[in-house]
Amino acid sequence: MKLMRSISGIRGIVGQTLTPHTIVSHTNAFLDLLGAKKIVIGRDSRPTGENITEIVCGVCGLKGVEVIDAGLATTPTVELLVEQLGASGGIIVTASHNPIEWNALKFLNSKGMFLGPNEAKELFAHADAFAKKTSISNGNEMHIEKCLELPFVDVQKIKERKFKVAIDAVNGAGSFAVPSLLEALGCTVVKIHCEPNGIFPRGAEPLAENLSDLGKAVKENACDIGFALDPDADRLAIVNEAGNPIGEEYTLAIAAETVLEREAKPLSINLSTSRMCEDLAEKFGVKCYRTSVGEINVSLDMMEHGCVVGGEGNGGVILPALHYGRDSLVSAVLVLDLLARHKIKVSDWVNSHPSYTMLKKKFEIKNPVSTAMEKAKKAFAGWKADERDGLWLGKDKSFVHLRASNTEPVIRIIAEAPSAKEAETLCAEIEELL
Repeated sequence: MKLMRSISGIRGIVGQTLTPHTIVSHTNAFLDLLGAKKIVIGRDSRPTGENITEIVCGVCGLKGVEVIDAGLATTPTVELLVEQLGASGGIIVTASHNPIEWNALKFLNSKGMFLGPNEAKELFAHADAFAKKTSISNGNEMHIEKCLELPFVDVQKIKERKFKVAIDAVNGAGSFAVPSLLEALGCTVVKIHCEPNGIFPRGAEPLAENLSDLGKAVKENACDIGFALDPDADRLAIVNEAGNPIGEEYTLAIAAETVLEREAKPLSINLSTSRMCEDLAEKFGVKCYRTSVGEINVSLDMMEHGCVVGGEGNGGVILPALHYGRDSLVSAVLVLDLLARHKIKVSDWVNSHPSYTMLKKKFEIKNPVSTAMEKAKKAFAGWKADERDGLWLGKDKSFVHLRASNTEPVIRIIAEAPSAKEAETLCAEIEELL
């Protein structure tokens, strides 16, 4: 049996033809048809009436439509209330004379009258458009294909290297896509945590302390490299050939060098990202911009300045040649490209570039954040200051970034310096000011 639709509204058997999706799509269409600002809702005494009313009220709330809930009310009562209260229209949750397993939505215009044939036809057409859904089964394949076509990737060189790669997808969205990409590049793939069941076997972030399983898989299988993802696969961290995490900050730096070797144009990073990217910008004679923390801030900055690559130091690489979002598939293919073309190991790249220590700490806010930042500016007189996102202070090869957390009553401190001792000193100096 189909859903019954007519100038009397819609009605069907609850849970079979009258489903939550049907209720939402038709309520949404009705509100749009009227340009509704205020709606009167009433229902009969059927046991399903209250639940359906809640769904209708929820749709109204999400669209900013005021609801006057008349509760248990006769159809003529609701018709009267619509006109008397100056409402845009009304919805009556009742299947009238149908058996108890049925229910319905009757739609009223601003005069408290049922919709005419033309109005009803328009409403149903709108609801059907809302209800349509197109599925795509080859999204991963399309993504992989586009990665292999990137001008910054020598697919043949990667295939010739015959990499053995361990991948830890944390049972997330990248469980199929990234292994498939690696296989398309001729890699032998060792999979761990690649069952997309939503059960995370480790910490969700690809931080060093969460990658012991990946490190073990790299060592036991003599892999050339290990890749770790977060649940939605927009971030990627690297474990070297010895099974040791190198830190998520390195992903962007390695990927950026791959791109800049081919196209020396500006890049963009956020204020909390390692200065390794600034070193690369100096090496290739291009500008490195810094933005407030947040992917969208970096993306917009890249668009403004025509940047060829960028991202965030949490393992998020953005490559405009594909799209303006962080992408672990892009990260993986760019990293492998660099290793293949230069015939090096991960540790070779790390050892041949300046090393930094980055510390990330948080402290309870004891005094106003603004007070702490003013003290920091005075204490670090002579350092370059950037106040777009908290307070960033930089000098020579070191920086410290103070930000109030958006999720906790704490202040976050990110400090980077050429040595662990210098980074610790920076953090200690800031902590004293708090």
